[in-house]
Amino acid sequence: MTRRTITGFLGALVAFVVFSAPASAAAPPAGFGLSHHRVCGAQPFGFARCHSVVVDRNGVTPSAATPQGLDPATIKGIYGFSVANNAGAGKTIAIVDAYDDPTIANDLGVFSSQFGLPACGTGCFTKVNQTGGTSYPRANSGWALEISLDVEWAHAIAPGANILLVEAKSNSFTNLVAAEDYAKAHAQYVSNSWGGSEFSGESTYDSHFSQSGVSFFVSSGDAGLPAEYPSSSPNVISVGGTTLHFDGSGNFTSETGWSSGGGGCSTQETATSAQSGFAGYGQVNCNGTRATPDVSLDADPASGVSVYDTTSYQGVTGWFVVGGTSASSPMWAAASAVAGAVVNSAYVYGNSITYRDIT
Repeated sequence: MTRRTITGFLGALVAFVVFSAPASAAAPPAGFGLSHHRVCGAQPFGFARCHSVVVDRNGVTPSAATPQGLDPATIKGIYGFSVANNAGAGKTIAIVDAYDDPTIANDLGVFSSQFGLPACGTGCFTKVNQTGGTSYPRANSGWALEISLDVEWAHAIAPGANILLVEAKSNSFTNLVAAEDYAKAHAQYVSNSWGGSEFSGESTYDSHFSQSGVSFFVSSGDAGLPAEYPSSSPNVISVGGTTLHFDGSGNFTSETGWSSGGGGCSTQETATSAQSGFAGYGQVNCNGTRATPDVSLDADPASGVSVYDTTSYQGVTGWFVVGGTSASSPMWAAASAVAGAVVNSAYVYGNSITYRDIT
């Protein structure tokens, strides 16, 4: 594949991978794109929050007996992703999150059955703690919804791939990077839908996001400026967000940058030579520092995806409509697994990917 244009910084030059021409999509359901809130709240220094955003109605998080958000067929049609049931076969995608989702295996089964995806049970889906054991951390309802989003949509885009869920003991950076170390030793693609404020000395954590032959994806955040860590690490692909638009008949019409998508110029990290050498880098005025995000994909809860979760979130279970760059990161990891390439800065800013430019 050849590259047509570049990924975006700060919403100025947002683009996303496209493997073939986009197609029409199913009409969004009634009630689509209502008010929403972040699943995980602000965290103190040294701790990360998840980057999922859930749609609500009148201040109440809704769930439903049937899916209310976009489905895998719609997303695949818009982006031209493979529809083969063995897409991603032979690859393992690791999902790193905090705390336990006790119902994820069952929820993944319901999600797969609902959308005609291959089952992902024993031999396909594995859940471990941050050291690879089966003594799981305590459950957390917000992170459980995050885990459901990550696991279900990694499987939706790469149904032939194995999914490894690594649950950190807590949302501290110390525990999350320990989980990262296990993940990178057992997968070719690692997705991280979490982050926090940048801090002095963050570069000492960068080695946890480095492993030969492994691609690392990190959501850029859901609060606009500034850049967050580990999205700002030069060792990862920072994944931002876009908004999908449909006409009255439900046909996909256009894509724009999501106004709440995270990103910015890092205050701590230096841009890779591949990024700083790209012609568009000068337009974002980062002056040699790392710019985020690198790439983007649907993340606006107004064009949110369907997620099934029965670990009660705010007292409800069932189908949720969820967005955030927590959605775009696992989908990017999964699409890359289907492509079979090692995706790093040189790959993203080189001539290996076809992008759709939305500037």
